[in-house]
Amino acid sequence: MSARGNILKKIREALAQPTPIPFPKSEGQSSVFMPLEQDIEVEFAERFTTLQGRFAFCFDEKDLVHQFNQLAVAKGWKHIYCIDHNLTGILRGGLQFLNDFSSLAGCDVAVTSCEYLVARTGSIVMSAAEQSGRNTSVYAPVHICIAYTSQLVYDIKEALDGVKEKYGAALPSLITFATGPSRTADIEKTLVVGVHGPKEVYVFLVDDKS
Repeated sequence: MSARGNILKKIREALAQPTPIPFPKSEGQSSVFMPLEQDIEVEFAERFTTLQGRFAFCFDEKDLVHQFNQLAVAKGWKHIYCIDHNLTGILRGGLQFLNDFSSLAGCDVAVTSCEYLVARTGSIVMSAAEQSGRNTSVYAPVHICIAYTSQLVYDIKEALDGVKEKYGAALPSLITFATGPSRTADIEKTLVVGVHGPKEVYVFLVDDKS
């Protein structure tokens, strides 16, 4: 028998007696993770801050403008980059210098929206279809994401399903999951933050369920 014939014979024998699935509970639609035991807003805040993210809860958009303005003054931010017209319309009243800096590379902070927030991992889900584009959340030294409680989901699968339902066949060319500030441990196994992305990441979560 040729070597090729011998290989095909072994494949047929293996298919005749398939190996049992080692983790059967991981197959299907049921989640393999522990169910949510607290409010989803609290779950996200805990996970996100554990990853060195900065979190602020806002009761409404007026509270968002107030807290955002306080932070900008405290940090001394002068050049805030935001190309999302919806967000600039909300924030403009509190920040007269918003979006007065045309260069993303030279701004103090960049503001974006998002598709979803994933509570289980503390992740921000963004896509190329948003007004903020591909680069805004990556190149600025500080990234601020403004999201709403209706955008919270528990797991990654729910976020991906939501993006598929939202865009259908016109799925965005980029879907990215940002989980805290950028970090690497490639340099002598020492964790360094902000090497290839923002050093600080803030999430302002606005309550829109009440």
